[in-house]
Amino acid sequence: QVQLVESGGGLVQAGGSLRLSCVASGRTFSSTMGWFRQTPGKEREFVARLSPSGGMKYYADSVEGRFTISRDNAKNTMYLQMNSLKPEDTAVYYCALAIRGYYSANRAADFNSWGQGTQVTVSS
Repeated sequence: QVQLVESGGGLVQAGGSLRLSCVASGRTFSSTMGWFRQTPGKEREFVARLSPSGGMKYYADSVEGRFTISRDNAKNTMYLQMNSLKPEDTAVYYCALAIRGYYSANRAADFNSWGQGTQVTVSS
């Protein structure tokens, strides 16, 4: 089982930027990876996903044009660059590894390995 560890969360003012990192303990280069976020009382929300090679990216409409997902397979690390942050981006952000072969994964049920989450708070 691959273990995922996120970092990079914090408190930032609206309009600011943060970069989240997700380090995997095992080999992930053959699997789709993604980012989700969750606020209290709500279901985990899809943010972005990335193909095994890193060439295919897909974003939720709410973050398209502001967030950029990327990965460095040599370092077993995935990133989420978040720019022009808004208060509504406040959430716990999770990285996740999709079930093998789920290349179009965008539901939480499509992912079977999760990090512990990192808090992102955007103040107005």
